[in-house]
Amino acid sequence: MRITGAARAAVLALSVSACAPASLPAGSAAPVPAAQAESAPFPDAVRTSLYVPVRDGTRLAVNIYRPSHGDTPAAERLPGIFVATPYRARFRNEDGEIVELAADDRLALQTLLKAGYVVAVADIRGKGASFGTRRGFQDRTEAMDSRDLIEWLARQDYTTGRIGMVGCSYLGGTAFQAATAAPPSLKAVFVGSSDLDKYSFVRRGGITAQFNTRPDEPLEVDLASIPVDGDTDGSQLNAAVAQHAGNTPMGALWYGMPYRDSVSEFTGNRFWDEVAVYSKLDAIRKAGIATYFWGNWHDEPTAQTILSAANMPDSKLLVGPGDHCVPPPGFAFAEEIRRFFDHHLKGIDDGITRDPRAKFMVEGAGWMQSDLLPGEFASAVPFYLAGGKSGTAGSVNDGTLLASPGAAGSDRFTVDYDVTGGEYFAFWAAPMDEHGLSYTAAPLDAPMTLVGYPVVHATVSSSTPDANVFVYLDQVDPSGKAEVISFGRLALSHRKTADAPFETMGLPWHSGLEADVAPLPPGQRADLAIDLTPVSRVVPAGHRLRVTITGADPRQRNLSDIRQDPAPVLTVWRGGDAGSARIELPVAKPGAMEPLD
Repeated sequence: MRITGAARAAVLALSVSACAPASLPAGSAAPVPAAQAESAPFPDAVRTSLYVPVRDGTRLAVNIYRPSHGDTPAAERLPGIFVATPYRARFRNEDGEIVELAADDRLALQTLLKAGYVVAVADIRGKGASFGTRRGFQDRTEAMDSRDLIEWLARQDYTTGRIGMVGCSYLGGTAFQAATAAPPSLKAVFVGSSDLDKYSFVRRGGITAQFNTRPDEPLEVDLASIPVDGDTDGSQLNAAVAQHAGNTPMGALWYGMPYRDSVSEFTGNRFWDEVAVYSKLDAIRKAGIATYFWGNWHDEPTAQTILSAANMPDSKLLVGPGDHCVPPPGFAFAEEIRRFFDHHLKGIDDGITRDPRAKFMVEGAGWMQSDLLPGEFASAVPFYLAGGKSGTAGSVNDGTLLASPGAAGSDRFTVDYDVTGGEYFAFWAAPMDEHGLSYTAAPLDAPMTLVGYPVVHATVSSSTPDANVFVYLDQVDPSGKAEVISFGRLALSHRKTADAPFETMGLPWHSGLEADVAPLPPGQRADLAIDLTPVSRVVPAGHRLRVTITGADPRQRNLSDIRQDPAPVLTVWRGGDAGSARIELPVAKPGAMEPLD
């Protein structure tokens, strides 16, 4: 099948997923000129699809896109880009139109095709048109499947044998996990919005939230996949999807492992250990696989994205504005991906290795760059919780944030579980000041630049042996309009911290081991350390910062299951002996970053 430029544009308009060959100057963030994109060496692509058996004989559906001029694919061998997806490589939408991941440029796949890369998109085992059943989310089976397909692609007579991977969210996780399997032909991975420590991400603070816990799709979704070329009557697609009925349910998998060392009833092992990328980083380093990590500030996985970069010292990092897996506006995103692969797969000296290590948006200041990661060049500036007002959730709170500890006292509230919002899959938190306690600082006299991870230290007691604590950092403008700029969560029973098995950039790490998880006797105080999601912005003069503490969050899908009756009454102790109750704000040090030209 030939994909022409016109057809590609039509498919792009339908797609629901995520140029020119010449390099931009090092550090450039200019968009790719239209004329330059038009002069790309390969204006078209030829697609074929087939089943490829992996090591255990399971047949996985793979779509191959070869750069071409019209119907004639490139005669020379080209490097390959491999993508593995659970969301179907090609399918028909409800209007009967074909949607395909490779026709979208949100992961730069069109840019890479035009620039002379073979693109291969595979449905993972147990999804799409592939055979098999999915044992676990991004497990070693999937990692080894990716390894097998990468090596298969490298052996084809139309590739150079040098392969890269790109992805975001689940697709970013497949790239990261594949790198831990160290395929000999895999040379570089561009990983978006994935995790280093899946337990700390999925069960952050011991609490499951929205990520990975939504219901599994019905089999009809996979049946909308386009059969591979040889499956003319769709019988193989039907047979493949029938096997998907045996897939492990993802929400039940995560909910069923409350501790880091839990043994899953579905996989029969300590599954959190199996999917912990941090324990397998040495394999990536020894294989010499280049890594580039990408996230956006309004996206919870970015907390893990920066830690991933911190644990791979030779990696690059990009953090843009916006939501989950949205290409950052104002930045030549597809060009950056192409530069990364041009260097590591084609050997082009395009300057990307000499670029500053981190490129990131600072809201209110623009795009910045630094040889340090966000959070590495911040000073922890404390604001102390003071002068709160006791009451039930929903009451008006007059707590304040001060530069030094205030008088001893306490504030309490009853957990409000009626916090559900209208958005089913909200990627970001909404202000929660009507559902708990709030502590607000005076208007800032001068702008404050925050780049890094806020951390809350609080002394808390509860009327029940366990309760969830959610903390939000809000920015409030002079009119009173508020937005959440950072948030975190921690179950009281998971309060114990420990030394992490990887670099945490000084952030608290909660072990989550069953032996360390313990109820808190009612009325007994506990010191909590809660790291919040990273922030990058200039808080203008005249704006106020506010800390809100609640006991429930609308993004928890299982609120009805975890609701306690009567609801817990949480008490926050401050001042005096609890004078350390505070939020530490990551204030950027002068001179540590500079504008990205």
